Amino acid sequence: MSTPSLRARLAARGFDGTTLLVLPGLAVMLGLFIYPFFYGLADSLMPKEGAWYANYATFFSDPFQYRTIAATLWLALPVTIVNLAFAVPIAFRVRLMTRQRLLTTILVLPITLGTVFVADGLLTFLGPQGWFNRVLILVGLLDGPVKLTNNYWGVFASLVITGFPFAFLLTLSYVTGIDPAIEQAAATLGASPRQRFLRVFLPLLVPGLAVTFCLAFVQAFAVFPSAVLLGAPAGPTRVISIAAYQAAFEQYDHSLGSAIAMIMGAVELIVVLIVLGGRSLFYRGPTGGTKG
Repeated sequence: MSTPSLRARLAARGFDGTTLLVLPGLAVMLGLFIYPFFYGLADSLMPKEGAWYANYATFFSDPFQYRTIAATLWLALPVTIVNLAFAVPIAFRVRLMTRQRLLTTILVLPITLGTVFVADGLLTFLGPQGWFNRVLILVGLLDGPVKLTNNYWGVFASLVITGFPFAFLLTLSYVTGIDPAIEQAAATLGASPRQRFLRVFLPLLVPGLAVTFCLAFVQAFAVFPSAVLLGAPAGPTRVISIAAYQAAFEQYDHSLGSAIAMIMGAVELIVVLIVLGGRSLFYRGPTGGTKG
């Protein structure tokens, strides 16, 4: 009896030509994500002075540093909630339109602009002499300009504009994936539009909305250009990414900067785990009621 070839033995264990297609993606993951993460983690544990945990002790012992966590959460969480609150009804409306592609293209245009371009535009539009204040003063709604830049609201507006298209596209993909026959069946049984949304659509959307929330939150939590250009980097919008940048490139302490980046990632991970864990309270079935 002849011995199977090496290729046949590997194929029997699941290592065939198809499996090899995974290797390029694995190499990219290793080079761009896994290696930098472990390098940063190791760097954060090698402070200039003190024990291995000195960088973390420095961060959490300084109110000016650890308060950046709350400042960043105070931006990222409301922005993510607002983006989802807009994305869900708009996605439900867009899915019924005949020119869905055209409207979708218009709604996602801010993605192509970039955060710096959006920030520059908002400085002109929302500034003391910008169009927004001038129009409100002209129609008599304001006696003087309202300060909407170089503070919390300027950064908030920028994050909503740049983050909404991302949340909208993800939400639209989940909404259009729900079989219309499910809604028709509920309507046939006498369910009102509100009941169809709360008892049919929402349970099916929760898993997808949870993932969308997590991805949109991580994007907003990493805010940096908007916080510098439209906010108050030394005040209420001193986010944790600014603290990491200042430690690494202004204080020339890259080890402390790496530690702050690790803390930033840990906070994001905690929020993501809470959201993904909480979605099971609404729905325990598959990801969604897809077509077919």
